[in-house]
Amino acid sequence: MAELEVEIVAADHFVWSGAAKMVKARTSDGEIGILPGHSPLLAIMAGGELAIQPVSGGRIAVVVDGGFFSVDNDRVVIVADNAKLGEAATAGIR
Repeated sequence: MAELEVEIVAADHFVWSGAAKMVKARTSDGEIGILPGHSPLLAIMAGGELAIQPVSGGRIAVVVDGGFFSVDNDRVVIVADNAKLGEAATAGIR
């Protein structure tokens, strides 16, 4: 089964990293869902909630104040101006 390698960092701290089935984010052009095999992309992120469906465990919510994300070869890198994990989430591996 294909999976995404996801890394989320804020301007001043590490937020989360790990394997995921899907990442959903809000861009300046609207909402986008990233699945394994997605074409390369660089997008500006709008403020709001970023949703991650990890390979194991429940959905992870991250509140971001904006930033950008890139997708290439099933690797998703999210650089947020500011980001905070939802209350039920725990920091992933680094």
